[in-house]
Amino acid sequence: MTPFNLVHEIDAALESLNRSEKKVAEVILADPQAATRASIAVLAKAAQVSEPTVNRFCKRFNTAGFPDFKLHLAQALASGVPYVTRNVEPDDTAELYTPKIFEATMASLSIAKERLNPSDINLAVDQLIQAKQIAFYGLGACGSVAQDAQHKFFRFNIPVVAYDDVMMQRMVAAASGTGDVIVIFSSTGRTRELVDVAAVARESGATVVGITNPDSPLTRHCTIVLGVDEPEDTDIYMPMMSRIVQLVVVDILATGVTLRRGPDFLPHLKRIKQSLKDTRYPATPRREDAE
Repeated sequence: MTPFNLVHEIDAALESLNRSEKKVAEVILADPQAATRASIAVLAKAAQVSEPTVNRFCKRFNTAGFPDFKLHLAQALASGVPYVTRNVEPDDTAELYTPKIFEATMASLSIAKERLNPSDINLAVDQLIQAKQIAFYGLGACGSVAQDAQHKFFRFNIPVVAYDDVMMQRMVAAASGTGDVIVIFSSTGRTRELVDVAAVARESGATVVGITNPDSPLTRHCTIVLGVDEPEDTDIYMPMMSRIVQLVVVDILATGVTLRRGPDFLPHLKRIKQSLKDTRYPATPRREDAE
C-alpha cells in the first residue's frame, strides 16, 4: 500500500481544485512548515479566502478538519519530503530557480523512495542476475539513462547493450527469447513505440522490466514494473526530476546485483577500477593537508 503523503497529494490535485481551494493549496505548498504553525484564521487571510473554505479544503483530503489536516501535514514533512516546489516561473532569477530545482528533485526522490516496492526490486534483481543477456531501452532523455545502465552493468560479466533507436529496439526484441531481459525506461509510459516494443519482447519470451509510470499503457506488457510516478509535465517541460529518479533506480539495481554476487566478485570489480588508475593525474593535496 502506498504511504499517504499529504504534501504530495495536494500538489497532485492542484490543477483539479477550484479557484479558492487552489489559493489555499498554493499558500501551503509555498511554506508548509509555516502552515503547520498557523491558525485557520491566519491561513485564510494569507490565501484571501474564508475560514469555511479552508475547512472544506482540509476535508477534501480526507482529514477531519483543520487540526487533523495540520497533523497529517507535519507527518508528511517529517517523512523526508520537505515540500514540492512550484514550477519555475518566467521571471525567476538564479536565486529563485536554483533552489526550486534542488528542492523539487529532492522531493521527487523522497516520494520515489516511499513508493518503490522492495519486493519488486528483488524480483528485478533475480531476473537480471540470471539473464543470458540484458538490453536497456530508452528514447530521448531516457536514452541517456539506458546508456548509464549499460555502463554500470557491463561489469557483471553479463552481455549487456543499450539502444536508443526504435528500429534496433524492435529487431532485438523480436530476436530475444527466454532468459533475455529487456529493461525499458520511460518517464510517461505512453510512448507508442516503446509500448509496441515491449509487446514484441513479451511475445518473443523475454522478461520485460519497466521503469516507468505505474499507471501507464507500457505496464500492460511488462513482466515486472518498478513504478516511478512522473513528477513533472514532460509534455511541456524538459524532463529533469524523472531522469534523476531513474538513474537512482539503476544504482539500486546495480547494487542489488553486486550484493547477490557476494564477496568473491569484489576482486573483479576492483580490477576494473584499478585499470583506470594510470589514466588519471595524481590527486592534488588540499592546502590544509599539505601544511
